[in-house]
Amino acid sequence: MCAQSISFDLAALPDTFYADPYPEYHRLRQAAPVLRLADGSFFLTRYADLRMVYRDPRQFSSDKRLQFAPVFGAESPLYQHHTTSLVFNDPPLHTRVRKAIGNALSARVVEEMQPGLEALVEELLDGLAGRGRVDAIAEFAAAIPVEIIGNLLAMPKDERGPLRDWSLAILGGLEVGLTPAQQAAGNAAVVEFLAYLRELIKLRRRSLSAQQDDIVARLLRWRDADGGLSAEQLYHQCIFLLNAGHETTTNLIGNGIELLLRHPRALQRIQAEPQLMASAVEEMLRYESSNQLGNRTTTRAVTLSGVQIPAQSVLTLCIGAANRDPEVFAEPDRFDITRTPNPHLAFAAGIHTCAGLNVARLEGRVALQMFFRRFPGARLCAEPQRARRARFRGFASLPVAPAG
Repeated sequence: MCAQSISFDLAALPDTFYADPYPEYHRLRQAAPVLRLADGSFFLTRYADLRMVYRDPRQFSSDKRLQFAPVFGAESPLYQHHTTSLVFNDPPLHTRVRKAIGNALSARVVEEMQPGLEALVEELLDGLAGRGRVDAIAEFAAAIPVEIIGNLLAMPKDERGPLRDWSLAILGGLEVGLTPAQQAAGNAAVVEFLAYLRELIKLRRRSLSAQQDDIVARLLRWRDADGGLSAEQLYHQCIFLLNAGHETTTNLIGNGIELLLRHPRALQRIQAEPQLMASAVEEMLRYESSNQLGNRTTTRAVTLSGVQIPAQSVLTLCIGAANRDPEVFAEPDRFDITRTPNPHLAFAAGIHTCAGLNVARLEGRVALQMFFRRFPGARLCAEPQRARRARFRGFASLPVAPAG
């Protein structure tokens, strides 16, 4: 099939795509792994190409200022946020912010979070017990990362109510086919979140002690010592930390519950061998990647899979397709909780490897293990509803009967 004859419009996707994008990804990867779209950008679906892009930040930039200005408007709150956050920046700012956060999200620190996480999950499960039907997204999966990130930012518990809506609205601005309503909601969420953070960080600075070692404390100390980060930039890093860990982890837990209910033999094996949950989570990340799409911009002319790409071209990296590339994963459409090795790209790679991957893995393991330990006979009691998002793959609702 000639690449020029391939029909694929990222801005006008059919409902069938949101339900199951993988047949389309397979078609593109086989026929046109580097496909030029109508707007001049390129859509990449091969694992090898994505890995090359991730490993070369000099040729493939994460800076989104040129890309986002015509989408959001250069003076808009969404533009100011997304062009300031860690994930959409190159060195040296990217390097300095990662250094400022330091080991606040290291494996050791994350391990120390486990008792508090288990207590939170237990409390949520208590609220689900004895009920005939629950929404495993709104009442379970989405509540966990909000509380964990609230703890990381040392936010008072009674002030965390708006966090999920803010995160969904701000991340909604990154979706393909952005509508005016989504853009307005995203701008409003940035404004409201910034106003909240200005007051929170003003109070935190007044009472900052040497013993405090949360992420806000680290960023404040780094700003005082380095002087290179404005107050507004600091606030935007806090917003980014919420967004980076909220929807993707919600999707990991929600996708995981649905996958295990849809694959009862895998669930039975995990129940018999709980140690398999760690590799099961890795397979969930591969099989239903929470974050399906990423972007880079070429800094010079390059060639990928035999296709010449001009400088300043926008690339869409299809993580969902790369994670089912048969060149890397045997039987890629099979859900295999014991898959080894499993070098998926759900957390990206290179300098932009997700800073919170240890937190996400812990939340996924603990939430899923405890959910199915408490409700071993859980079952789907209605058809789950996928969120109509191409970039972030998860469920809008997941109706579950906990007692089975």
